[in-house]
Amino acid sequence: MATLGVHSKKHKVTVVGSGNWGSAIAKIVAENTKAHADLFQEEVQMWVFEEEITVPRTSKHYDAGSKFSTEPHKLTKLINHFHENVKYLPGIALPRNLIANPSLQDSVHDSTILIFNLPHQFIGGLCDQMKDHILPYARGVSCIKGVSVDSEDVRLFSESIGEKLGIYCGALSGANIANEVAQEKFSETTIAYDPPPMDSRNPTPQATTPKGTTPQSSQLDLSAINEHKDTRGKTSKVKLIIPPSELPPIDHSLLKLLFHRPYFHVQVVSDVAGVSLGGALKNIVAIATGFVAGLGWGDNAKAAVMRVGLLEMVKFGKMFFSNSVHTGTFTEESAGVADLITSCSGGRNYRCAKMSVERKVSIGEVEKEELNGQMLQGTSTAKDVYEFLKARGKNDEFPLLVGTYRILQGEVKVEDLPDLMVGK
Repeated sequence: MATLGVHSKKHKVTVVGSGNWGSAIAKIVAENTKAHADLFQEEVQMWVFEEEITVPRTSKHYDAGSKFSTEPHKLTKLINHFHENVKYLPGIALPRNLIANPSLQDSVHDSTILIFNLPHQFIGGLCDQMKDHILPYARGVSCIKGVSVDSEDVRLFSESIGEKLGIYCGALSGANIANEVAQEKFSETTIAYDPPPMDSRNPTPQATTPKGTTPQSSQLDLSAINEHKDTRGKTSKVKLIIPPSELPPIDHSLLKLLFHRPYFHVQVVSDVAGVSLGGALKNIVAIATGFVAGLGWGDNAKAAVMRVGLLEMVKFGKMFFSNSVHTGTFTEESAGVADLITSCSGGRNYRCAKMSVERKVSIGEVEKEELNGQMLQGTSTAKDVYEFLKARGKNDEFPLLVGTYRILQGEVKVEDLPDLMVGK
């Protein structure tokens, strides 16, 4: 287990993002930096996209005689004053060592661990803003679910972040509904982190032998050991910088200490691609499950769709990320089967698909009526995965994923799903 031991420096942690899920993760991390003060600096920075709001009337902090409730104030000021994100995570007390910061560059300054938790469409722009302001040897964890898919390629958000910033970045995903996690209702998650080789070969910190000298083996120049493999087994474009030996190594045990709570159990694996794919493909399966639920076909039908969907998720991962994906990531981990069950039981993709069948309208119409301007991930992912598979002539090998897209397009009826699942 990671301990400070002979390491003389502590890790500084920043959470990039402060929405519903971002604030929930920041709460967990701040609780743990305080609990493990031998490894981490207690204060956690949380970057907040600044906006001005008044305290809502529904908030316990509402006071008609207070300027906070009658005049707009910056969200960061409200968070730091009330120790609560009154807009995105209302009613949840945040640790006092969690500091909301409107400056992206200032919040990431000198941080050795960066946790990304924001809408995926903002990744590129924010990374461009921060890349000249982070430590070159920082490491990251992406809590952004899903992957970027088009006809050309499947890209992991964690690897996109890593390439933009020149760092290594893992991923966190699981059956995690933000409000339930924030309310400390028991749940699990999966962190995927494949430590770069140079991190484990970190030189021993300066120490003296009985003769007063440092062993020669601890003085080796490891600056050339900066290559690592990506999730496809190829040498990454990113040339990593070895973290200073004064810092505790960022490995599975340290990440578990940073994220694990009595109410939020963490399993750490090395399969970054599998964890990321699980967070994307399960949304397509959830739509298919919602379709059969809307027909009133019952739990047997939903279970059948989930079974086939899980098999196709595994097949997709093994086919396109054969060098790193493990079947067990999908069948044993929260990021796989557990997240699939949650999404197919009550997630927004499931609910909107179910309502579209019940109301006999398109899922797009339900999306507009029910989601207050938010977009379903499952519909766009279904389209992207279809085009990716079609470009490779693999449509016939994924009948459920492809069939769900065809239903969304109106090419076939929901009632055809059992036959579509069988394939050719």
